[in-house]
Amino acid sequence: MSDRGKLLDVRRLSLLRDFAAFGTVAATAESAQLSGPAVSQQLAALEREAGVPLLEKQGRGLQLTEAGRRLVGHAEVILGGLLAAEADLESLRGGTTGVIHVAAFPSAARVLLPFVWRHLTTASDRTIALRIADHEPDAAIEALRQRQADLAIIHSYNLLPRDLPTATEQHHLLDDPVVLALHPDLAAVHKLSRGSAAHLERFADENWLLPTPGTTAHELTLRACGAAGFIPVPVATATDFSVLTALAAADAGVALIPRMALPADIAGVSLHRLRSPVTRTVSALVPAGGSLHPNTRQVLDLLKEAASRPWRP
Repeated sequence: MSDRGKLLDVRRLSLLRDFAAFGTVAATAESAQLSGPAVSQQLAALEREAGVPLLEKQGRGLQLTEAGRRLVGHAEVILGGLLAAEADLESLRGGTTGVIHVAAFPSAARVLLPFVWRHLTTASDRTIALRIADHEPDAAIEALRQRQADLAIIHSYNLLPRDLPTATEQHHLLDDPVVLALHPDLAAVHKLSRGSAAHLERFADENWLLPTPGTTAHELTLRACGAAGFIPVPVATATDFSVLTALAAADAGVALIPRMALPADIAGVSLHRLRSPVTRTVSALVPAGGSLHPNTRQVLDLLKEAASRPWRP
């Protein structure tokens, strides 16, 4: 029987999916703990099974063809189904021992993960161990895609949607409002009482404290101000929202900050929701079928419980 008369080999599909994630045969081989020639041979065999070219030369390397990209999409679904099946069987066997690798953006790691950690380490059976890596959402998604993480905690803004990879499950954790942070004296100048909503356009002429350019938070501030009809003039930029909060408390300017990203001490800062709301949605991503695994399911449930508890400054 010719190769084209056979079913596609799942192990070879897994290697093709890995190639799409890692970008080179060498990196794919390292991940799969195989030699480079062995990976090349398996991918060539998959091409024969498929009956169409899946890879083509690009400079000194290789890239996926259109057929290769399509097959990767199918591979994600197939491998996700296998993961779901394995997780279902694991649940029936009652197996719950293992390690869950979590990639999370900083404020989620600070606010949500300590609760999960404390619960898991004080549980009587102590069957799940967490391994945590601090990653911004794009890096967390990439870690999940390359299977360096079992679960990624990410965010997206209503003014700045985020594309998610195929063959993943998105689990909503919470909606985090973005607030305007400024000195109380400046709030009084703008006649903002405690808890009142701010019209962003009225702050067009103020000094602005912006997240570092190139970050989603920076782009979010530009979009929110642009929607209000102005371009903010920055007097300071910082990667850390606690720096922006401290500068707002020093009356250096105003800043848009997600509530979850505020430091514990917000003395000297006046916080106001926006008349045209801006929201940061926080979600957990797992591979398709991953939530059926009892370990992953327990961590997801604990994350949802942590998100439902009082945490706002």
